[in-house]
This record gives sequence, structure tokens and C-alpha cells, in this order.
Amino acid sequence: MHAMRKTLALSVALVSTAIAAAPSVYPTGVTLYDPAKAHNTYVIFSAPDQQTRLIDMNGNLVRSWDKAGFPATPIDPRLIGGKRGHIFVQLEAVAEPGKLASMGNGLRNRTIGELDWNGEAVWQWGAQAPGGAAHQHHDQRRLANGNTLVLANKLHPVPGFAVPEVIDDAIYEVDPEGNIVWSWTASEHLEEFGFTPEQLELVRASKNPDVLHINNLAPVGPNTWFDGGDQRFHPDNLVVDSREGNFIAIIDKATGKVAWRLGPDLPPLDWRAPAKVPRPADQFIGQHDAHIIPAGLPGAGNLLVFDNRGEAGYPRAPLGLLSGSRVLEIDPIKGEIVWQYTAADSAQPGWAFYSAFISSARRLPNGNTLIDEGKFGRVFQVTPAGEIVWEYVSPYFGKAPGGDARSNWIYRALPVPYDWVPEGTPRSERAVVPPELGAFHIGQKDAGHD
Repeated sequence: MHAMRKTLALSVALVSTAIAAAPSVYPTGVTLYDPAKAHNTYVIFSAPDQQTRLIDMNGNLVRSWDKAGFPATPIDPRLIGGKRGHIFVQLEAVAEPGKLASMGNGLRNRTIGELDWNGEAVWQWGAQAPGGAAHQHHDQRRLANGNTLVLANKLHPVPGFAVPEVIDDAIYEVDPEGNIVWSWTASEHLEEFGFTPEQLELVRASKNPDVLHINNLAPVGPNTWFDGGDQRFHPDNLVVDSREGNFIAIIDKATGKVAWRLGPDLPPLDWRAPAKVPRPADQFIGQHDAHIIPAGLPGAGNLLVFDNRGEAGYPRAPLGLLSGSRVLEIDPIKGEIVWQYTAADSAQPGWAFYSAFISSARRLPNGNTLIDEGKFGRVFQVTPAGEIVWEYVSPYFGKAPGGDARSNWIYRALPVPYDWVPEGTPRSERAVVPPELGAFHIGQKDAGHD
């Protein structure tokens, strides 16, 4: 039995290594594009070279800003008096970040801000934040009342935890003058996230100070559930998800309490079984970008989330031997998966689509879904049936997380409608037909030929 366990562990390690591997040479830019089947849009993302870029469907650079966001977030013109082309980014780093600061948290960030189309800062926040630094991470959102939601880190001792200081998650609602008018701190709600007493012991005993790592913040927004009388889905309530805790939750804005949640403990995924829907939600692991699909889009009211299947959980959830990442659309009332995307839906093996960290997924007006496989800098659009109708590989490289290697990783890529930009902004929509993969060679000649 011991030998069998060692063999299985080795097999898992080898497969995990293979899943994480990538070619050393590969095409970048738009590699595939069917204008008739794709939803035509701009796409915005920040690259590891600390630049933010807006591209069109042919990968042409439409606009760039010399600041990166975590993520770069376009602001709806309807919330700012019709002004087009405004984004949220990070403006300034702290002068001397502490030893716990990393690319995955907000402890390096001092100032956040709103840039206009020309790159001018029209609003910023940091000096008025607790401790004089915004410490924003993973999300910031403009609200209809003119205030701004900021997801931030709060480094402080928390009684009962093994680490001397916890990298806690806080939410601030900040008015236009920079005053905090509402706040919420994750560690004050540990008992509401669905952990068992045994799991709470593991959380508090964790040697990783970033114990929950909440990586998403989004208002619920108008939805059919609230219209039908379900107060848990009040449009002002907030959706968050915890990468380390394997849960998604809705925070009641009025009370600060958790009003709805999914996870942390769900039935294990049987990666060998056919993926039929609808079915009860099964275990997601290390997920990102959980949000309620906005009103007016196909699937409106359902939850959309990128299930990374990266190592996470208290205790760590088991990973499938050959499975990859998934995008899940979940009915939040029934707790059922009603649509999903895996590599198998594109006639590929499961491991062909896998990003153990970062990444995002957004529903598009024609029913397609824009997916950021962030680990490899690949952004693509799939139909409801899983056909890939647009694909882009970022050519913009910089420092990779966790070392000095170079990578084209993309934390989050977002669709941007054509009317978000100033009138007259150019765009291109030329079809891109890729060669047959088995016949695509660089500098290779048939044997016996010159």
C-alpha cells in the first residue's frame, strides 16, 4: 500500500509538472478569429511590463497607459457623466514595502486612481487610507452613487492566529473626497464562511499569513432573484470569493453579514465522468472572478466563476490526475452548474486549458464567454457549445510572479464595448484563419529537399 501511494504521488507530481509546462516558442497576437461567430469588442488588460493596453479584435494596440492595474478596470461612462475611456489603475508603490509584500497582495501599493483617456489622473486615493496607503488588490469598482469600492489588505495581529500578523482582507467604500464611508474586514466574519470547527483550527494555524486571499469584489447588481423577493441578492450587496478558502459569498451591505455562500465543502469533482449539466455544484478550487452575470446578458442572475483548480482549501482539496481548469455558470438558488467550459468542450484533453492562479471569465452579449487563461497570457472567446472563435496570446512580457523569469501572464482580461472609447477610435475586424496545427512549422524542410 505504501509503494502504491508513493507511485500515485509521483504520477500526480509528473502530471502536475506536465500541466504547468509550456512551449518555449509559440505564436503571439491573434491566432484565430471568426468575425461572424465572435462578439466583436475591445479587450483591456495589464501586462507584466507594468503597462495597460486596449486591443481590438485583430490584436492591434488601440490605446495604452503607462500604469498597471490589479486589475485595470474600465469605468462605465454612465457612472461618470458620460465620459469615455476612463480606467482604474495603481498609480504609486510604497517606498519601502515590508517582507510580506508580494505581487499577489496589496501591501506594495500606495495609491490608486482613475485615469482619463489621455492618461491624466482625475481621481486618486491613498494618503487618506488607513496607514497612509491604499494597499488595494484584485478589485476596485465605481458605484452609481459616485463612491468607489476598494478591496484592500490590512496587515495586523488577529487573536487566535499562529502568525504574528495576518494579511487580512478589507473592503472600503470611499467617497469622492477620499473619506471611508463604509468598511468590512474578513477576519471578523470567519464563522460565517462555512468552515467546520476543525477547518477553522486549520485556518488559524496556517503558516501562510494570507489566510483567505479574497481575490474578487463585485456588487451583485440588478437581478431577477431580488426582483422576485430574495433579499440576499440585493443589488447593493457584494460578491467576494476566497482563493485559499474555496468559498464564494455574498455580503449583506446593510449588516456586513454573509447572506449567501457556496463552498467551502462541495462534492468532489469526478473528472472521469461525462460533464453533464445541470448537476449539483461540485468542488471548485482556488477560484477567481466570481460575479453575478449582469442583467441583459445571457445567463443573467447566474454566478460565473473561473475554477482554477489550483492548490487550495483547509485542508487542501484533492486535485484530479488529468483535469484542468473550468469556467462554471451556477444557478445560485438551486446550487446547480447550468453551463461549463473545459478543454474537452473544444475537443482537447482536459489539461490543455489550465491556469492554477489568476484568470477570469466574462459573459458577452451574444452568449459567448471571454476567458483569460492568465498563467499563459492567453485570452479567448468560446461559444456556448465550446467552439473557440477568437484567440489571442499576449506578446507583452515582464517579470513572472515568484521569481525573476519572464512571462506574458495576464491577471484579468475584460471585454470593453465599442461605445466605451471616444468616437472615431479605430478598430479592425479582419478574419484570422489559422493553419492546420500539424502542418504549422517554422524553418523546417522535408528530408531530401533543399
